[in-house]
Amino acid sequence: MTVFDAGTEFDRQVQTLVDLGYPALAGMTETAFRGVVEPLREPVRARAATMEPPAEGRVPFLLVVTRALVPLEESVPLTTLAGKSAPGVIERFYAPGELERFVSLEELALPDGEAYVAFDVDRGEEFCAVVPLDALAAVAERGRTPLTMEEGIAFLTQFPRALAKNKCFSLAGTRFGDRRVPALWISKGAPKLGWCWEGNPHTWLGMASAGDRAR
Repeated sequence: MTVFDAGTEFDRQVQTLVDLGYPALAGMTETAFRGVVEPLREPVRARAATMEPPAEGRVPFLLVVTRALVPLEESVPLTTLAGKSAPGVIERFYAPGELERFVSLEELALPDGEAYVAFDVDRGEEFCAVVPLDALAAVAERGRTPLTMEEGIAFLTQFPRALAKNKCFSLAGTRFGDRRVPALWISKGAPKLGWCWEGNPHTWLGMASAGDRAR
């Protein structure tokens, strides 16, 4: 049986963000950036004994950096697919300045602050070909909540294999107030942050969700 070391995984995720240049994008020194995320070690440590190792499409926790620290326009291009180098892109159908108006749902009650931890994250591939509204209802029945844009980007940043052919995912925790549901999928060998209609199912698009969050 594989023993999962949450502390080592925490360090890996922090180092990944540092190596990608998150401190500079946040207008911070590396030391200051580490100071922002280091307090998140405690909620991770508190649950470490119950965590299982990452599996395909599901991980025990993610360090989530919000757009208040690093804008989406800067974090998306830092994502790649497993084994690929093409940077992530934002769908051109987002009108200029519109992306920032897609905001996290109030009912998620996200932790305050510029960074937090999302626990028990699942890309929700079982919901491929399911109408997004129906998938959301099923997620809610399980006591889970949909991922936000920032959480989806964190998922892909830390686990590039999370996004795979016919196993892409919606990020319904962030909405504009209309029928559009943000999603991450693959286009021309790179990740793409786009959106789909809440009533339209896609065989390749599931519904990503989290167990809960903490700071």
